[in-house]
Amino acid sequence: MLFDLDGTLVDSEPHWWQATVSVARTLGVELGPADTPHVLGRTVEDTAAHLLAATPPPHFPERATPAQPAADLIRLLTESFAQRVEQGVELIPGATALLHELAAARLPTALVSASPRSIVDLVLPRLGHRFAQVVAAEDTTRGKPYPDPYLEAARRLGADPSHCVAIEDSPTGVTAATSAGCRVLVVHPKHGLPTLRDIRHA
Repeated sequence: MLFDLDGTLVDSEPHWWQATVSVARTLGVELGPADTPHVLGRTVEDTAAHLLAATPPPHFPERATPAQPAADLIRLLTESFAQRVEQGVELIPGATALLHELAAARLPTALVSASPRSIVDLVLPRLGHRFAQVVAAEDTTRGKPYPDPYLEAARRLGADPSHCVAIEDSPTGVTAATSAGCRVLVVHPKHGLPTLRDIRHA
């Protein structure tokens, strides 16, 4: 079983969106619904690139190369998100119960997150460190929607991706898992997570 993190196990996507909106406003950029596909479910690098493309040039007059403002935005986004996560994130209903069921059934699980390792490490204690493997943003060259994170998770588990079930909540994550050859179960944060019995009968 391969799990996305943000929006699937923990209700952190509002925090990520708020962090991105906050940083964007310091750059003179107002984000709206059209920006959500470039923010939710994406790596911090992807979000930084989106903000950089939308930012008026005067905000970075001193840049020598495009890499420097991108690095600055990545740092600002990560810090802003971390501050919000440290204040607490809610677990998605059913998350703890499902992870407990999987552990009792001795089914191997991996966490596959687009978030940086520093953010994942802040959240893992809330989930009880129940994962055999954890793939964070830094662990693959390409993040979601590319299949690389799910392929890496399956490799670490010693499993064929086609034998894995990925649980996701975003189009970006679904694309990544499907492209990796996984079976995909799409969940909605408001509806909570299914039980193991539900998954087996899906």
